[in-house]
Order: sequence, then structure tokens, then C-alpha cells
Amino acid sequence: MPDTDLTQTFDAIVVGSGATGGWAAKRLSEAGLTVALLEAGRNVSPAEFTEHMPAYKLHFRDMSPEIARTRPVQRQCYACMEYNYDWFVNDLENPYSTPKDKPFTWQRLRIVGGRTLVWGRQSYRLSDLDFKAYSHDGYGQDWPLSYADLAPFYDIVEDYVGISGAPESNPALPDGHFLPPMAMTCGEVHMREQVKKNFGYTVTIGRTAILTRNHNGRLACHYCGPCERGCITFSYFSSPFTTVKDAVKTGKCALIPNAIVAHINLGKGQNRAAGVTYVDRVTHQTQEVKGKTVILCAQALESTRILLNSTTREGSAGLGNSSGLLGRGLMDHATGGGATGDLSGFDEKPSINGPNRANGIYVIRFRNLLTGPQHKGFIRGYGYQGGAGPQFDFNAPGFGAGYKQAVLRGSYGISLGAFGESLAYDDNFVSIAPELKDAWGIPALHVSMTHRENEKALMEDSAIAAAEMLEASGARNIQIGSRVAEPGMAIHELGTARMGNDPKTSVTDPWCQLHDVPNVFAMDGACFVSSGCQNPTLTMMAVTVRACDRLIDRFKRNEV
Repeated sequence: MPDTDLTQTFDAIVVGSGATGGWAAKRLSEAGLTVALLEAGRNVSPAEFTEHMPAYKLHFRDMSPEIARTRPVQRQCYACMEYNYDWFVNDLENPYSTPKDKPFTWQRLRIVGGRTLVWGRQSYRLSDLDFKAYSHDGYGQDWPLSYADLAPFYDIVEDYVGISGAPESNPALPDGHFLPPMAMTCGEVHMREQVKKNFGYTVTIGRTAILTRNHNGRLACHYCGPCERGCITFSYFSSPFTTVKDAVKTGKCALIPNAIVAHINLGKGQNRAAGVTYVDRVTHQTQEVKGKTVILCAQALESTRILLNSTTREGSAGLGNSSGLLGRGLMDHATGGGATGDLSGFDEKPSINGPNRANGIYVIRFRNLLTGPQHKGFIRGYGYQGGAGPQFDFNAPGFGAGYKQAVLRGSYGISLGAFGESLAYDDNFVSIAPELKDAWGIPALHVSMTHRENEKALMEDSAIAAAEMLEASGARNIQIGSRVAEPGMAIHELGTARMGNDPKTSVTDPWCQLHDVPNVFAMDGACFVSSGCQNPTLTMMAVTVRACDRLIDRFKRNEV
């Protein structure tokens, strides 16, 4: 148990210490508010980072039977490996259910910082093509804010985090405040030129939360490669060593690890939250924390689980659920479409010594823009992530010395993989599975989601378009993939407490506040109205800063 006075009433209780929770704690505590930052997992130390550990030092050579036994879901994540698997939840202790015909992979961490320790770091702004998509094609709802509303908060986040990238003056992907971009490979520069020449599409270097020069007390990236295993120079953005550190430094923020929040407590005779109840992960003891406001930043599904487990006097449908929409509209980007191939004419050979650029290229969305032709087979669009460079050829023929030489000669590969918009269907949802509980006795989630015809059409088109771009770049041996991956594989869960102006058609207001309960907020991906096709974390953080700044103003006016 941390040395924290749990009898006091905090100005704000923030649940979750990841990308959004770290920002909420930082913003509020630096404004002078008292904050209790609750994290379901333990603290993590840089001493655990293994980005420089060679594979031969692994006891099981990354084939640990413990991973297969305790993390059969988590090991589907590219970042879950013998180096760091204990950062990920134990699936036996943290169950959830799905319909038999609708698999969903829920990949999650429980440590201070959450998924910011292993995230892909791609950081893109949404535009009014995304915020006002309903006005464009008539599906779903518009966000109750515009790009102009959020742009100043994108600036704040980018200036602090440090996003490297290149401006492109493309309205589908607004430019931001960038550190110098990482360099493209020769093959990527060639592809950029050929794609622009033949199709008019924009290929750019990935916009990534990795420093290319020293910034805010953190060192520039040294190109070692495996960021998902930690970074001793803190060159990529992770909340424990940035926002959470800043929050705790104020003396106003109490970090409480190993605190698994079960539900929100309501005040007696009031339609207001009085605090939360949590179960200590280690001791299994139940504790309460009191607060004037409760801010959920636990990750979209976990935040929604807390709300659904927080029953009200009016019934057991969950807190903030008068619309009946809490848990509905679950989104996760469609993936699986794309193409790979080989490029000739590039003499660079693969090397085990690096440098290893932990970033790729990005092809900006070119389908169904605000102007120009609209695709007849689907609405919305997709972008690509990918890259080109020398690779070891482990499929080379031969044996012995000849095989080794062929492997070292390698090949020059090129690839594009699509991330497509996931539409918000109300019958893609999460609910409580009352018969299923986690190791701490808290009712677990039932997740029911499937990608539909629009997502399938996006991936089919993305496979064809990727192959065309690779062929125009001179690639050979092109192979395509068009099958939509299992929901959850993008690890971009969004939309289960969507924001809006009308309490009948939304759960939260434009500042992430529950319509039904004025001092409870959902400031993570749960509040998203639509998903766009861009990685969502940058937008989550900007939305959080915007909501926190309004909350700070309300505290100043004694409105809370």
C-alpha cells in the first residue's frame, strides 16, 4: 500500500496511467488540483528494459511455455514476448467472453504506463474528413467538435511529446509540430516518387513519437530497434517517464499502483460520483478513494467495464446509460489488406548491427476524400503503413556454407499494410458477463464484435491498390492479402461511450463528461464517435488535454 492518505477527498480521481491518464494527471496536478492516479498494475523500472539484450540470453529463446499457458490471447500481440510478457495481463486471471462465431483479441497491459510501454508510436491527426464524416457520406454521427476545436490541443501534445515527421500539406492528414523526420531508405524514396508520378498519392515517412533530437530532457533515438522492450534513453514517448513523472513531481498527485477499480461510488441521495472502490491486486483487499470528480482513462473497454459495473438507483444498466448506448458502437481498425514484393536495383545488404529505424512509411488516405470521385463499393477509407529495405533471405535454397551466403545476400523487400476505418455499428458492443469474474471477483466483459461488408471491401480494395503501387515501383514477386484480420488485432479499441450534444444519442458530451452524471468523465478512446483510419493515440491525448483544461476552468469558477 502506498503512503497515501485515502481518507482525504481528492479533486480528481484518474483511473489509468497510460497515454490519456498520464496527461490528465499532469494537466490537473500542474494546475494545482489534488489527484489520485490509480493504476491496476505495478510500477515498472528502466532496470527491466531489455532492448539491448541479445536473443541468446533468453532462457527459452522466446519460446517460454509460461507465455503459452498464461497468455494465450496476449501472445497474439507482436510486442508480447519472453523479454517482457509479465507486463501483459495474465489471461487466466483476466478473462472475458465472446460469441463462439465472433472472436475478439483483447491485448492489454497492467503496469504503470500501460500500453505506452509497447505501443507502435505512430501519431497522426484526424481532420474534418474524419470529424465530420457523417456530413460527408451520411453514415453514423458527426463529432460534436471540429478540427479547429482540437488543433490547439494537438499542438500542446506534440510540442511536449516530440513527434518526428515531415509536413505534406495534405488536407486529409493535417500537418503538425514536428521534430526532424527520420530518413527514408533508397527504396522508399523511389516508391514515393513513382507513386506520386503514377497515382498522385502521397507517401511520407511515418509520424512517430520517437525523438530525432534531444527534447524535454529526453535523448534522441539511437536506432537500436525493439522499442516494445523499453528504452533506457526514454527516446520514445511512454507516460511513466514523462506525464506521470511530471504529475508526481508537483506533490499534488498520489500514484496508487496495484489498484484494480471495480466500480464508481455514488454520493448519498445525489446523482454524483463520490469516489471509486478498488481491489488491491496483491492483497485482494477492498479500498475506497473519495473524489470530487472521477476521470476514466483505463482504455476504452476497461473504462466501459467500470461504468457498466457501476449500478445506479434507477437500475443495473450501468452508470451514464440512460441512452442505452453505453458499450455500443465498438470500433477497431480493419487490418489485413496489403501487398509485399521484392525490389531490384538496390545493392544495400542486410546487417545484424543496424542501425534499426523503429519507424516505417505512411501512405496518406486517397479514397473518398472531401473532393473528387467517391468509391462506389464502400464509404470512408484507409491508409498504409509499410517500408522498403534489405532483408535476410531465410527462404533461400541450399545447405551449409552456400545457404549461409544466400541468407546474407538477402533481398530488398517492400511492403504496404492497410489500416481501414471501422464503422460504428451499435450491435458491435460490450456488456457485462455476470457469470464470469476475474481473479479479484469483478464481473468481466462480454465482447461481441465483427467486421462487416464495408470493412471487407476496404481491405479488398487496399490489397489491389497496394499491388498497383508496388508494381509501379518496379517490385516483383508481389503477393497480396485481402482478408480482414480478427477484430482487436489493430489494438485500437474505440467508441463505447461516444460523445455528442444529444443525451439520447450519445453517452458523453463534447468534453467527455457523462450526460447523466456531471462529475464523471471518459477521457480515453471510449468517447470516439468514429475511428478514421489513422492511429488514434495522438487524438486521444489531445481530447484529454482539451477536456482537462475545461475542467480546470470549472474548478476555478467553483462549478465542480
